[in-house]
Amino acid sequence: MAKIYEGKRGMVSHLVTVNDGKDTKMLPDCTSIRNHSPTGFEWGYGGSGPAQLALAILVDLIGEEKALPLYQKFKFAMIATLSRSDDWKLTEEEIRRWVDEENTEAA
Repeated sequence: MAKIYEGKRGMVSHLVTVNDGKDTKMLPDCTSIRNHSPTGFEWGYGGSGPAQLALAILVDLIGEEKALPLYQKFKFAMIATLSRSDDWKLTEEEIRRWVDEENTEAA
C-alpha cells in the first residue's frame, strides 16, 4: 500500500505523520542530514521549516542521496503551496509523480 503523509497544525508544534498502510508513525525530522529548522516542520511558505519538511518527506520516500538535490525544488512546488492554516495530506503517488517529472526535466 502507498504511503500517506499528513500534517496537523498544533498550538505550539506541528505534527507530521506517515502511514504505510499498516502503521502510522512520526516523520523523522532529518536534522542530522541538514538542520534548517530545529523548531520543527512548517508549510505554506518557502522558509526553513518547509525546507525541513520537504527534506524529511523525500528522504523517507526516495532516500537521502536522491532527496538532497531535489528537496528545495520540492519545497517550493509542493510544501510552500499547502495552506498555511490548514491540515494537509500528500500521497506517495502525488510525490512520486512530481519526482518523476523533475527527473525527466533534468535529463
